[in-house]
Parts: sequence; structure tokens; C-alpha cells
Amino acid sequence: MAKGIIYLMTTVVPGLIKIGKTRNDQFENRMRFLESNGYANITGLKREFAIEVDGYDDKEKLIHDIFSKSRIIGTELFALDIEIAKSLLASLDGKQIYPKDKSKKEVFKESTEEIKLKINEGFIPDGEYVLNRNIKGFGKVKGRAIVKNGVFVLLKGSFCNNIDKKHVPSIRRNAKIKDNILQEDIICMNPSSAGWVIIGKSNNGWKEWKDSQGNSIENIETDKK
Repeated sequence: MAKGIIYLMTTVVPGLIKIGKTRNDQFENRMRFLESNGYANITGLKREFAIEVDGYDDKEKLIHDIFSKSRIIGTELFALDIEIAKSLLASLDGKQIYPKDKSKKEVFKESTEEIKLKINEGFIPDGEYVLNRNIKGFGKVKGRAIVKNGVFVLLKGSFCNNIDKKHVPSIRRNAKIKDNILQEDIICMNPSSAGWVIIGKSNNGWKEWKDSQGNSIENIETDKK
């Protein structure tokens, strides 16, 4: 079976990605061409992941079939969450070509963590919430948040834990934190993603965040059902 590269790219359109293939010796040229010229009238393509595999023709076809319901007819574009596609490609046997600063295992763990945060959604009652927790080896962290019209906003001034993990969700990786203090408000997908910013690791934000009476969001939800 011939070896080749299956690659994954984001586009200027949020949630629209390209899954394609190329020969090993054409990878860099193909990436530069797509990043400069776009594809199927879509611009802003950016490489996200690439892996060299045996039987790349058949494997690309299989991946396209798996995501067929999300495919834009007549193209290699898919209306699909980038992390779902990335986690699948990172699970294949093969040599990771891109990115070069993370291992395949790290990419997979980071993507699956992002997916967990995204699916951990539900109704959040409006109000003010706090997260207080004592972190072993660090000390106390304190998060403050406000929810209005169901939108969870983590407030600047929250005191955050250090992180030393390589596979960190983008919401924490991109957060502006100086001397452990959050420098700006952040809109979060859910309480658990906000918890990641404060605690610095996986958490059940529905239990961690509490109102002024000490009730967790999870308990508030249960009481209102």
C-alpha cells in the first residue's frame, strides 16, 4: 500500500474544515498553495494536522465516508468540529507530520479534552457564581463569574492556578493571565470550560461553581426541574 499524507485544515468560515490527501513530496507545496489561494471559493485555509499513513487513498476515502453527512457536495469541505476530525486522524497509525511541536498522543488528548468541554452544555440559571478551591501544591484559587441570558462570563480578576500540562484546552491556552490573575472577561461555553481556566485541569464545573448561598449550578438545575 502506498504511503501518503492525510491533512486537516481550518478555513475562514468557522466550523468549515478541509480533509484532504497528498503525496509526501508534495505536502509543503500543497499546503502553501491552499493557504495562499484557498479552495472551492473558500479562503483562509490553515493547516491544523497532518499524518503519514499506509494506504492513504483508502484511509482518506474512509474518513470522508465517516463524515459524509457533514460534507459539502462536490468538495473536500466538511461542516464539522475541527477537534472531532483531529482526534480521529490522531488515532490513526502513522507518522505525524504536522504540528511539529506536539506529539500525536498530545494532539489526541488535547482534542478529546476540547470535545468534552463542548458537549458539557446545558441550561445555566442567570446569576453570580464563585469557584473556590484549594489546589494541592499551589494554594487557593478563586473564580468569579456572571451568567446573563444563559451566557457564562468568567470575570477578570479571577485568581487562577498554574498549568504545566502540554495538552491544554484553547480556552485556557488563550486566556490572558498575568501573575495568576485573569486580565479580561472571557465568555465560556459552559461552567467546566470556565473551571479549566481557574483550576487548570479537567473538572465538573456544574459542581464547582456555586451561588451566594453555596448551591452548585447542578443542584440549582435539579431544583428547578
